Amino acid sequence: MTTAAALFNEDRPKLKASELEAMIGSEVGVSKWIVIDQKKIDAFAELTCDTYFIHTDPVRATKETQFGGTIAHGFLTLSLLSAFAYNALPDIDGRVMGMNYGFDRIRFILPVACGSKIRGRFKLSEVTRKSDRELVVRYAVSVEIEGKEKPALAAEWLTIAFLG
Repeated sequence: MTTAAALFNEDRPKLKASELEAMIGSEVGVSKWIVIDQKKIDAFAELTCDTYFIHTDPVRATKETQFGGTIAHGFLTLSLLSAFAYNALPDIDGRVMGMNYGFDRIRFILPVACGSKIRGRFKLSEVTRKSDRELVVRYAVSVEIEGKEKPALAAEWLTIAFLG
């Protein structure tokens, strides 16, 4: 099982804001694979109070759905973007804090079957300077499912970096 500590990459390169801006249009990171097992799905179901059978009842999901078993919540897949980012994206030199800023588009394209491996793929779309100490960074992000042609999700994700 992949832990949060195993995904955090302390050796990420640090880029100056100008270096990051020069990478607009480029793929800037691909994360390690994470296995989505029933334990992760059940923990997410408990935390979010979403215990719908397609996520939490392997026997019923096998019998009553076309998925052949349980699937991860779309929001579980989405919530892993932060972990993928910590693993794959370069850090910004001088960044003292970062936060989610929002999404302009999220699409859940394929369900993630229990036992699947997924990873994040990030393309830098835009860097906007809100001030001398704030950068809004937009990524075209997809979450791939190992062995599948289509991704689990595609999104336009905005983050904000606060510089010291």
